[in-house]
Amino acid sequence: MVPDAPKHLTPRKKPRQARAAATLDAIFEATLQVLVAEGPEHLTTTRVAERAGVSVGTMYQYFPHKQGLLYALNERYLLALAERVEAQALACHGAPIAKMVESIVKTYWAAKMERPEVTRALYRSVVELDNDALIEAFARRVDTATEAMLTTAPDAKFADPRTVNLTLLTTIFGAVRNVFERDLPASEAHAVQHQLILMCVAYLTAIKS
Repeated sequence: MVPDAPKHLTPRKKPRQARAAATLDAIFEATLQVLVAEGPEHLTTTRVAERAGVSVGTMYQYFPHKQGLLYALNERYLLALAERVEAQALACHGAPIAKMVESIVKTYWAAKMERPEVTRALYRSVVELDNDALIEAFARRVDTATEAMLTTAPDAKFADPRTVNLTLLTTIFGAVRNVFERDLPASEAHAVQHQLILMCVAYLTAIKS
């Protein structure tokens, strides 16, 4: 997933050596730390450079402004998330639909819950960001992977797998985001996850042919 970013958000430089890649890793981690601690409204490339331990000049070589930095950060996050969903969907080929649903829900949920404070910070960071290309590319990858998975289910066939899959993912992704927006305690979040799995399995069972 390498979408065409808006020109003003394209990084000035791409890392080509291990040292440069490590510098970029440090910049991204520092960006997350500033976002979590101070919020996107207080994020500046200077603050990130200081926290990452790099010079402002080095920072500018990659990201001349914070919008480009936030775009690249979200691109990196969505790439990793898409790869996790794709891998799990492939691993579930040929599994019953209940197993498929449980695996996709838990994989997506776990990815969001690994660092919940980061997930919340990233949600806030994209409010004024032109990230349509990123969302479209992410959706295309996960749609393709999970629809292909559903077509291999031994216990269900679907007349319109594309729409079924879209409904399934919209339900899962929307529910997980709402858990974060409500900032539910762990016990309630776990209960919602369990109910979400039951609901999605019931939906697929009801419409299978």
